[in-house]
Amino acid sequence: MFYKKRRLFILMISLIIIVGLIGFSLRDRTNLTIFEDFIHDSVGWVQEVINKPITFTTGVVTNIKEIRNVYQENQHLKSSLDEIRQLEYENQELTKEIDELKELLDKTESDFLQNFDAIQASVIARSKDQWFKQITINKGTQHGVEPNMSVVTGKGMIGKVQSSSPFTSTVLLLNGFDRTNRISVNVYKDETETDSSGFIVGYDEETELLLLEMNDNNQELKAGQYVFSSGLGGVFPKGLEIGEVVDVEADRYELTSIAHVRPSADLTDLNHVIVIDRSMTTIDEQTEEDES
Repeated sequence: MFYKKRRLFILMISLIIIVGLIGFSLRDRTNLTIFEDFIHDSVGWVQEVINKPITFTTGVVTNIKEIRNVYQENQHLKSSLDEIRQLEYENQELTKEIDELKELLDKTESDFLQNFDAIQASVIARSKDQWFKQITINKGTQHGVEPNMSVVTGKGMIGKVQSSSPFTSTVLLLNGFDRTNRISVNVYKDETETDSSGFIVGYDEETELLLLEMNDNNQELKAGQYVFSSGLGGVFPKGLEIGEVVDVEADRYELTSIAHVRPSADLTDLNHVIVIDRSMTTIDEQTEEDES
């Protein structure tokens, strides 16, 4: 009985102390007791210790998510850029092809080609052995293409048919010509002067210019004049534009003039061409025959 009263007394005293402490702590005070300071600092330190790893882990997880999102966005942007570049390239190629086809159409409808049978063809390959000197087109004997026919683009002459099979033909480009495949040409001056004549006899690989050997040492030949096929020799029709004279010099014996000619057509970038059938008689040839 005594022990029960003692425990009850101790419990009551404890409750009084606790209520007192609570009341004391709830008062408006500017200063805390040493015990309260200790408790407050201890709780704050424990919270800091617990919160730091939680905050760090949360930050790491957030950063990983952001990095993953950035990576996915970058991949999407790269894919979009690749598609844009592909579309730009295709657009450039289509624009270039359209321009080339327009030039061919204008050339085909010109008065000059109205006198010939113009066979339109597309380039399907380049020769492995002579990459820059030969091309293969998708027209052959079944389409009327025969060896030695002239081949042109909308800008000018590019070469001649070297060989022909039923459905394809090989074209020898101007930069593959030499003295065995020379072209008889005229250099146009103006309406008041007589054209000079000569032969395209080769190609300078270093300057990428055709070599024009004149029939004499023509002092009046100068840069800027245009070179056309003369029609002599029975292979190339008269009047095909070949190129422009860049410079002129005398040969080492000073017996004739050697000119460098820049081809009018781009021999390195060919997609569509026209094969000219010279077998049709031109108006000029018919007039010459009638006069003779």
